[in-house]
Amino acid sequence: MDPSVDTWDLSSPLISLWINRFYIYLGFAVSISLWICLQIVSKTQDRSLQEKSVPRAPQDLMTNGYVSLQEKDIFVSGVKIFYGSQTGTAKGFATVLAEAVMSLDLPVAIINLKEYDPDDHLIEEVGKNVDKWLWMLGAHRVMSRGEGDCDVVKSKHGSIEADFRAWKTKFISQLQALQKGERKKSCGGHCKKGKCESHQHGSEEREEGSHEQDELHHKDTEEEEPFESSSEEEFGGEDRQSLNSIVDVEDLGKIMDHVKKEKREKEQQEEKSGLFRNMGRNEDGERRAMITPALREALTKQGYQLIGSHSGVKLCRWTKSMLRGRGGCYKHTFYGIESHRCMETTPSLACANKCVFCWRHHTNPVGTEWRWKMDQPEMILKEAVENHQNMIKQFKGVPGVKAERFEEGMTVKHCALSLVGEPIMYPEINRFLKLLHQCKISSFLVTNAQFPAEIRNLKPVTQLYVSVDASTKESLKKIDRPLFKDFWQRFLDSLKALAAKQQRTVYRLTLVKAWNVDELQAYAQLVFLGNPDFIEVKGVTYCGESSASSLTMAHVPWHEEVVQFVRELVDLIPDYEIACEHEHSNCLLIAHKKFKIGGEWWTWIDYNRFQELIQEYEDSGGSKTFSAKDYMARTPHWALFGANERGFDPKDTRHQRKNKSKAISGC
Repeated sequence: MDPSVDTWDLSSPLISLWINRFYIYLGFAVSISLWICLQIVSKTQDRSLQEKSVPRAPQDLMTNGYVSLQEKDIFVSGVKIFYGSQTGTAKGFATVLAEAVMSLDLPVAIINLKEYDPDDHLIEEVGKNVDKWLWMLGAHRVMSRGEGDCDVVKSKHGSIEADFRAWKTKFISQLQALQKGERKKSCGGHCKKGKCESHQHGSEEREEGSHEQDELHHKDTEEEEPFESSSEEEFGGEDRQSLNSIVDVEDLGKIMDHVKKEKREKEQQEEKSGLFRNMGRNEDGERRAMITPALREALTKQGYQLIGSHSGVKLCRWTKSMLRGRGGCYKHTFYGIESHRCMETTPSLACANKCVFCWRHHTNPVGTEWRWKMDQPEMILKEAVENHQNMIKQFKGVPGVKAERFEEGMTVKHCALSLVGEPIMYPEINRFLKLLHQCKISSFLVTNAQFPAEIRNLKPVTQLYVSVDASTKESLKKIDRPLFKDFWQRFLDSLKALAAKQQRTVYRLTLVKAWNVDELQAYAQLVFLGNPDFIEVKGVTYCGESSASSLTMAHVPWHEEVVQFVRELVDLIPDYEIACEHEHSNCLLIAHKKFKIGGEWWTWIDYNRFQELIQEYEDSGGSKTFSAKDYMARTPHWALFGANERGFDPKDTRHQRKNKSKAISGC
């Protein structure tokens, strides 16, 4: 018998609830719906109030260095300017930008990022990632991020200063618009390739019908795109679709890993397709000239005679000095160069370092590879000699110039490839050297130890220099400021490549007081690595105050301090001794003992013999080689360390400068 309802206890509360469950469910549904509607209305009202209300400056602005504002309606609560600087350029830009912002009666704070160590993660993408992360956290750009580089080849307006001025003008204009309340529509984070449609159409409150303003604003937007850092461009597939304007901080690590992976894959694809080879080309696909109009103007003011699109020549002060009989450079003392017959030039104005002691103040471009239009070596040498001779001609009849030296100076006998930049970067450097030797011109080539492969492939030169400006990774980065991320390994590999050379090799050490003079043991290890024939040790030359360098007179060692450093270094390298001294240049020469024969030093060069040997080498197709000892010559007594002349040729008359503080330079 089935149980009937008559047998149930209908007075039970549970039974009543079960019977009336439909009405209970309906009540719950209505309540939830009402709650959802109330929340939507509430948020809509809050958003409306926020748009109409005027935000007030946060109280903590007063504790962060902001200038207080008068009580008034504001749309921009303040501007923080973050900068990181190695040379002082970014600091200067930050100061100029702050002054422009303050002129709008806006509070501004300048913040130094010196606590951030670029070695930890990123060396050149700090600003890029800050921009990206802020965007991912829901922030909206006032305008596109601007970028600048000391490499004028990459400059959009001819120089880093011009790029900054153009960006600053647009930024201040945007701030003025925001200050007036002309706030642009916020980006929802779904725009394609960083082109925000709401931004392109300007303010929501702008009157309709202003067609001309729309066109002008659209042009400005297009103009800004080269600077644009679109966060969405760097996200792919699922992440791009799922990403909204707000991302949890915990998810940033995973997202950034995906970004880096996608970026690597993109670079690999571009490299395979040959797109990287198009770097440095103009709109027509042709390679750009290294010397831009801005660079030409800057270098011409410094006395350079520019050649073609990437070379230059300049008259060394020691050439002028020896024309007057006032003494030659340290190369004259150490190796017998005739300074008045020496041409200082370079086939590449570009460099891969931005050394703190560079007397060119970094007006030359920088780069890690050759990506410019290339001139032929025949043209470079021809115009270099002609320009050099024209500069010598200007000394004809000048009081004090010796007639016989003037005549000799018209014939170039030596070439110092140490003017500026990195000569070994020039793809046709071997052809250029061959032309020099065919003209019976000796070659003294200086490289900054960042191109080991090029050193290995280099054909014989009269004397090959490698700049060894520091002996540890940390100090080399601080002093040379190399562009390569693997600069230390490149440095070590360059020294190893030098050790394999048979012709004369030299380490050139520039001592910067308080920076690298206390690294004796490390220097000694580097000497064992490259086994150079000679080591030149020179105190740094102060060339005046510059925003490109923090070097001051306090970093210039006294000559006796250089002498003491050399004595201590020699004690650590038993195969070497102090050979020569040139007090006038604050420079000493350490030589390998193989050049001390019968108690006499043979550090000088038999230039005629070298030309005979290099001709035999070329005639044999490179099979008939020769060594440094095959073209050495005896060093005169006056050039030796400890002589009363202290390296000054007694044939000349020493001239003391009246203004000793004036900056001088030379090879």
